[in-house]
Amino acid sequence: MSKLLIRNARIARPDGSIFDGDLLCHNGFIERLAPQITASADETIDAAGMLLLPGVIDPQVHFREPGKEYKEDLGSVSRAAVKGGVTSFLEMPNTDPSTTTQAALDDKLKRAAEKSVANYGFFIGATPHNLDDLLNTHPVCGIKIFMGASTGSLLVDKAEDLERIFSRGDRLIAVHAEDEARIRARREQFKNRKDPAVHSEIRDNRTALLATELALSLSKKYRRRLHILHLSTHEEVELLRRDKPAWVTAEVIPNHLLLNVNDYAQLGTLVQMNPPIRQPQDNAALWAGLHDGVIDFIATDHAPHTLEEKRQAYPASPAGMPGVETSLPLMLTEMKAGRCTLAEIQKWMCYGPALAYGIRNKGKILEGWDADFTIVDIENTKPVRNEEMFTKVRWSPFQERCLSGWPIFTVVGGQIAFSHGKIREGVRGQPLKFT
Repeated sequence: MSKLLIRNARIARPDGSIFDGDLLCHNGFIERLAPQITASADETIDAAGMLLLPGVIDPQVHFREPGKEYKEDLGSVSRAAVKGGVTSFLEMPNTDPSTTTQAALDDKLKRAAEKSVANYGFFIGATPHNLDDLLNTHPVCGIKIFMGASTGSLLVDKAEDLERIFSRGDRLIAVHAEDEARIRARREQFKNRKDPAVHSEIRDNRTALLATELALSLSKKYRRRLHILHLSTHEEVELLRRDKPAWVTAEVIPNHLLLNVNDYAQLGTLVQMNPPIRQPQDNAALWAGLHDGVIDFIATDHAPHTLEEKRQAYPASPAGMPGVETSLPLMLTEMKAGRCTLAEIQKWMCYGPALAYGIRNKGKILEGWDADFTIVDIENTKPVRNEEMFTKVRWSPFQERCLSGWPIFTVVGGQIAFSHGKIREGVRGQPLKFT
């Protein structure tokens, strides 16, 4: 494999300090870091003093292939990922067909090998009837349980089914924590409301808290590794602050950090998602949870739908928003505003997800580690523009928001995957390995 030399970079160390110098990649690994490297290379990038960061690992995405390729496919969305500095992703099982068997997983792995510019891993989806698949299908990063808001057969809301899954095996269980019975009851209660803002009332804070409490109790009962996806409420943050075993982790997404119910007035169904956007006090609690370690890392929950679908009148409009190509610029913009640090961003978006899912050698800029990184322009700002999005649906809830930290280069496995707004043809990511 060819050698790649990066010159004149401001290289981020895991502790947030900056090392001004050069980086040499060889055979997909970071071979050397030094103030100046004079070795020959097949290709050289002059970083011109821009910031070099580890590639982002996005641990929760919905990429729609197979079954809904008109919205997104593994090729289009992995190109969007590397445009946003994301070099690895973990994809959810709610495709069509759902990823609930070894055959379905093998099909996804084959598709990703053919198309994906970024590194890839997949969840196995739980149903009330596929316990053997949950125990034996491989390689997977974990088991996904939809306790509410399911698609297809992927709903596990009965206590006896949840108990059976938590009590068998030792794989990480990641939960979409919303209480299905409460959703149904409140949907009936608010059935005459048609404004999009009612979505946050139907799926209120207690809907999330009830399911998170149940998942936490089962995790404690069986000492089962648990990950709580897209935490969204101040009540859940306080619950975990009081009672979070060492084997439990949680994540938050930029939508729940940066959007709230006030955004319905301008954006309507575009910001409809599950769990929904919340109150400003929930934004504040989620930020506090990130800073004090109650929340471990950041995902995007990239869940694209076409603008035509999203512009349907509520409740016909689907829940979900794209996000994989804006998450890093969003967070770097917050860093420039003083809301977080470079060390925190690396922990939340790079090595934190790698540690949680047992992905070795990724998430830090260190000699001997995988050469997955991005070089970003932290000094200049540029607005999010729908027409410039690489996601197939070509829109963002952050349209026109001015952001810093847009990637100029993204490198996957020592190969330039993205450069100055364009994808390098022929680059392919690799399947992730989980310990």
